[in-house]
Amino acid sequence: MGFRTAYLVILIAVLAVLAVFASTDFAVPISFSSLRDLSFGAELFTFLSRGPWALFEQHVARHHHRHRKHLDDGQRKVSICDDFPPDIPPPETNTALTFCVDRNGCCNFTTVQAAVDAAGNFSQKRTVIWINSGIYYEKVIIPKAKPNIMFQGQGYLSTAIVWNDTANSSHGTFYSGSVQVFSNNFIARNISFMNVAPIPSPGDQGAQAVAFRIAGDQASFWGCGFFGAQDTLHDDSGRHYFRDCYIQGSIDFIFGDARSLYENCQLISMATPVPPGQKLINGAVTAHGRVSKDENTGFAFLKASIGGTGRILLGRAWRPFSRVVFAYTTMTDIIAPEGWNDFNDPASDQTVYFGEYNCSGAGANMNLRAPYVQRLNDTQASPFLNISFIDGDQWL
Repeated sequence: MGFRTAYLVILIAVLAVLAVFASTDFAVPISFSSLRDLSFGAELFTFLSRGPWALFEQHVARHHHRHRKHLDDGQRKVSICDDFPPDIPPPETNTALTFCVDRNGCCNFTTVQAAVDAAGNFSQKRTVIWINSGIYYEKVIIPKAKPNIMFQGQGYLSTAIVWNDTANSSHGTFYSGSVQVFSNNFIARNISFMNVAPIPSPGDQGAQAVAFRIAGDQASFWGCGFFGAQDTLHDDSGRHYFRDCYIQGSIDFIFGDARSLYENCQLISMATPVPPGQKLINGAVTAHGRVSKDENTGFAFLKASIGGTGRILLGRAWRPFSRVVFAYTTMTDIIAPEGWNDFNDPASDQTVYFGEYNCSGAGANMNLRAPYVQRLNDTQASPFLNISFIDGDQWL
């Protein structure tokens, strides 16, 4: 396909997701027009309005004119880097080394992957990758040999890593992630991860598109955004902590076989709205992959909120011993009354562990829940209500 055709495909993909981007009040996905009112959204809107090849043009300009001076007011020359924070990156210490990523060339690296590649193999020192505001259109992979890496963005509505692979284009859902982390002790703060592939309809083959895959142990995420549609966040394996994060998707948008605690997170469905009175279910928040009773894995959601569009489930039993608990969670009426699904395998009704505890909102009514769903008491809920669920007192 031609160059402009390829970028047109990317533009259509971006438009598809951004049409239902995130809102600042987390009630429903953002409309495209409201992007102009957000600092990050305004930048995306400007990029889109310039055409699909704008990103390439900007890249070429920066490559050839990275430190070019330009006239400001006719009296003095200024650089685009003049306002760059003077203390970034800070000096190396005994415990931490900081790399700086800025797409305008104002510090160490212009791409995130280049900074990851520069981190030492099997380093015991924390490598902080400070990422300036902007959209970083690249696929990023952190291999197992690079532990102790931290991504520090400038706000989940200011800094984003964006790509558009699907299960078809990457030869499998597991490989489609815009960012994929296989190393231990990863941290991300104040940054978004996006997959802008076209939004699939339920049942589409090969259209799954992961925004982020975490397959390392002892990872934590603070104030991060995860944007996609089907299979947004691949919470693959290991112990993980998510705090104050925004996670948007449509079908199974948090899936995997990790042991993870999600605290104070916003879970926003972008499934197609369902007309009043129709019983169609067109989305699900979770699909956990526990395969045996001996596996100590599961997803626990504490003080979360669930909103958005569609008529969705809290979870589907991707594997027969799937384990998911929602506690102190506010649920809007987009949650279908049955709440959960056994993935059309009645045999798993005896083995799944789906529980709810002290949840509220129109979607939290348990009177019509599937018969295998547990209304947890204080004792049953206790293991899922703090960081001990992920052994966080040992590493977090």
